[in-house]
Amino acid sequence: MNDRVQKLSGTNFWNELIKLRDEQRAERENAAQVVKRSDLPLEVNSQGLMRWYMHPAIKDVKLSTLAIYEQELPPRGRSGRLKFQGGQILFIVEGDGYTILDGVKHAWKPRDVVNLPLKKDGVVVQHFNSSEENIARFLVVEPNLYAATTVDRGCGFEQLEPAPDYRA
Repeated sequence: MNDRVQKLSGTNFWNELIKLRDEQRAERENAAQVVKRSDLPLEVNSQGLMRWYMHPAIKDVKLSTLAIYEQELPPRGRSGRLKFQGGQILFIVEGDGYTILDGVKHAWKPRDVVNLPLKKDGVVVQHFNSSEENIARFLVVEPNLYAATTVDRGCGFEQLEPAPDYRA
């Protein structure tokens, strides 16, 4: 019997699954059912200005099956440029702007939905606010694939350029 077989044979994986279920239930017993924007801090990171509703590291919400954040672009601002797997939906809340997706410009306005496709080799994306006076805000939703596929999600996850507001 090899070492791996010996190690695995010493564990009852059904019981481990039940134990994990019970731990998850206890962890979320008092979790938030409603996440209020007013309770979310504005985070400045290398991708820009964000408010996180759901994130793999946020454990005090009922579900963790999605990653959801609001991104804000200041007047004439832009996000960082990112290469990642794709598979995101953006709902434009306010402002006019555009997204450069794999070198192609896609204009958007309030109430538009922008689909960032899921691609084997990933996508390169950056968002821009066209207004000189008003902010642009959009809600971003994607499946929480981090646990299933790791943060690299099969293609790599690289910050190619930081947002101008970010200071390391």
